[in-house]
Parts: sequence; structure tokens; C-alpha cells
Amino acid sequence: MGKRRYSRELVIKFLYLVDMNEGSVSEQLDQFWERNDCQPDIKVYVEDLLNTIFKNKEAIDTLLEKYSDNWTLSRMAVIDRNLLRLATCEIMYAAATVPPKVAIDEAVEIAKKYGSEDSPNFINGILDRVLKERKAVAESTSES
Repeated sequence: MGKRRYSRELVIKFLYLVDMNEGSVSEQLDQFWERNDCQPDIKVYVEDLLNTIFKNKEAIDTLLEKYSDNWTLSRMAVIDRNLLRLATCEIMYAAATVPPKVAIDEAVEIAKKYGSEDSPNFINGILDRVLKERKAVAESTSES
């Protein structure tokens, strides 16, 4: 498994932990690292992704609610919700380092491993719509 995939899986595991437990995110992260030893570059990448997700969580969740027809985030499976957050973060805020199609493909592959039978198609459908939003925003910005 590549470093980026492993990093994404750690992000998903941590977001799951935060969703399922109350308490300080920083304390949970300290405990998480005590149980999940990894190379320093992987830790840096994971923490960069987590910081970006938490910094933009409201905007990410708003976008996901917009494209999740008949689904609220609270009704989604925890894994699906957090995979969507991670991939949306990469699509919207890390496109310079992660091609959006790669972010989608990675989310779908991780969904096959950790999600339900329906997770890959569900995640792919929503993320395709998020990508179209990003492209539309980029086009309108370049036209200005």
C-alpha cells in the first residue's frame, strides 16, 4: 500500500474516532498517534489533511448536503460521511497536489475496503457532483 493511501486510511480512522467519541480533538489525536505509529512524513500528511478538513468542515459539509439527495450527513454511515469529507477536502482544497480524479478513485477504493456494498457507488456519485461544482467555480473565476 502506498503512503498516500495509508495516510488517507489513517485520516478516515481518526475522523471515525472523532465522530464516535466526545472530547477534545487534539487529545484524541495525541491518543491516536500513541496507537498508530507511522513514518514522520505520513504523520505530517495526515495532520495536514485533518487540519484542512476541520478548518473547512462547515463548507465541506454544506457542499455534501447540497449534493446528497435525500440524505443528511447525520443519516449517512460514519465511514461514508468521512470518506466524502476527506475526498471533498482534496478536491476543493488540495487539487494542486492531488488530482481530483485521484481523490475520487481513492475514496471509492477505500469505501470498498471499509464501507458497505453500496458505499462505492454512493460516494462516487456525490463526489462526481462535487467535482463538477469545483470545475464550475474554477471556470467562473477564470472568466472574471
